[in-house]
Amino acid sequence: MNIISQNLSIDDAIKKIAELFNKHEIFFGHGTDNAVDEATELVYFTLNIDLSSTQNINDRIILEDEWKAVHKLAVLRTETRKPLPYLTNQAYFCHEKFYVDERVLIPRSPIAEMIQNHFNPWLEQKMVKNILEIGTGSGCIAIAMAKYFEHSLITATDISNAALEVAKMNVKYFSFEKKIKLIQSDLFDKIQGKFNLIVSNPPYVPREVMKNLPQEYSFEPSKALLAGDNGLDFIARILHDAPPFLEDDGILVIEAGVASTEMEREFKLPFKWIDFEFGGEGVALIEAKHLK
Repeated sequence: MNIISQNLSIDDAIKKIAELFNKHEIFFGHGTDNAVDEATELVYFTLNIDLSSTQNINDRIILEDEWKAVHKLAVLRTETRKPLPYLTNQAYFCHEKFYVDERVLIPRSPIAEMIQNHFNPWLEQKMVKNILEIGTGSGCIAIAMAKYFEHSLITATDISNAALEVAKMNVKYFSFEKKIKLIQSDLFDKIQGKFNLIVSNPPYVPREVMKNLPQEYSFEPSKALLAGDNGLDFIARILHDAPPFLEDDGILVIEAGVASTEMEREFKLPFKWIDFEFGGEGVALIEAKHLK
């Protein structure tokens, strides 16, 4: 596919890269779920075009040097299998762009939809004063909540200092230093106070499942994915330890992913499993009164 870019439009380039991705059967799931969307992100990044741009630019003819750069990055993606956000150091969450590298998971949680809906109908936005996120990684969920809950203060924790370095970069970029407090903590160990909302996307991948994940996952920090034999190592601790930190009318939102069935079987609690309009599953909500 090493063709000259003469009269090659942006749209043509996207189609060519998508063909390359499909030919090499790369795995999608780190921000995109198909070849065309991933090719679009790659081409736009290389040409320095904002992904949220509403201008009709896909008919623009690209220069030969631009095509070479696009093709080089696409080949790197197919040969290494490294997820695109680690090659571009950027990922999108709640329509915002975040810095990411291999110290953190790539943002992809369906919790984004709940944030954009202000966790309605389970919370009244103006009543939410304090929010806690357990396992913040890149900080994307905490930052999105700071954006959508303008009058709330957010505490975001992670056990990994390396991850918190990335989160700190993103918090500073969005100028949320006064709204978001970052704490190194093993789950609730260094947390004080009570919260209206606790959100967590903890590790939940069982050991056997981890062994069979596509190669792309091997670039992500394993300690942010692996959660013992049944995927519940961290979920169990969160459910057990959360009650003292929740206001009486508070809620806990937890992503369980592939461990969802095991979580529901193991814990006889009235979880509300969220139906997402724009795709995603495996996220449960439970009210404080049912945890206590």
